[in-house]
Amino acid sequence: MPAKPTWKELLSGREPLLLPCAHDALSARLIERAGFAAYSVGGYALVGARHALPDIGLVAFGEMSAGIRDIMAASSLPVLVDCDDGYGDAKNVARTIAGYEAMGVSAIFMEDQRAPKRCGHMAGKDVIDAEAMAAKLRAAVDARRSADLFIIARTDARAVHGLDEALRRAEIYLKAGADGLFIEAPQTIDELTRIGRTFQGVPQLANMLEGGGRTPVLPPSELYRLGFAMVAYPTSLILRVARAIENALADLKAGRPAGKNASVDFEAFKDITSLAHWADVEQRAANSRK
Repeated sequence: MPAKPTWKELLSGREPLLLPCAHDALSARLIERAGFAAYSVGGYALVGARHALPDIGLVAFGEMSAGIRDIMAASSLPVLVDCDDGYGDAKNVARTIAGYEAMGVSAIFMEDQRAPKRCGHMAGKDVIDAEAMAAKLRAAVDARRSADLFIIARTDARAVHGLDEALRRAEIYLKAGADGLFIEAPQTIDELTRIGRTFQGVPQLANMLEGGGRTPVLPPSELYRLGFAMVAYPTSLILRVARAIENALADLKAGRPAGKNASVDFEAFKDITSLAHWADVEQRAANSRK
């Protein structure tokens, strides 16, 4: 297997790095087959798909890392992982970073929310003191074995204290050692513009939450022009999958066959799940006994 490009190498091109969010192994495999260079795993989609729970801090590192391990096994692409709030204080952060780095994660982001955390586009969240978050980031930087593990600092202060405070915190987090920035839930194009302009030269992530998020959903080319090197799509797949399942169940209940192009066929799914590879493994093992 060729070595994966580092996250910094992925960001060195002249176009934004698009990051669909995988919620399970199958979606990760499909992202790779679709030709994307990398992908992300976010709490909203993973917790919803694996546990049918909302993203409100109900699932911690052990459960999250188990799900992420299964997802990563299905794809050779570099992956950005949501570390939530690090699952505790500095020592928990250090353990989280060490665990994900050992699994082969290429990049992580960690937020400054106060526990219990919530999805960044939900109401009712709060943030910890900026210096407490800076201490967590310093612990994360100290815990990684290689500088190739890309650490993105996320602040949710925009929704709680306004954009000025979010920008102030971003400066603090960069000084603490963050490699990139993720200012969550700006509410207008003007705010996106100001964020991109304030941190020119710093890799920044724009979170395009389709289906009712607070941030305007813009084309990747426009976000790149504004200064965002990474564009994440945390809900695009899981929300569409949920609707597809609802529609399929309605068809079954009504006795309707699947419509044209409503699903892949049996042969296509065998290809997606690499049946030919496993059949070859089985055949070679059988031939070796002869």
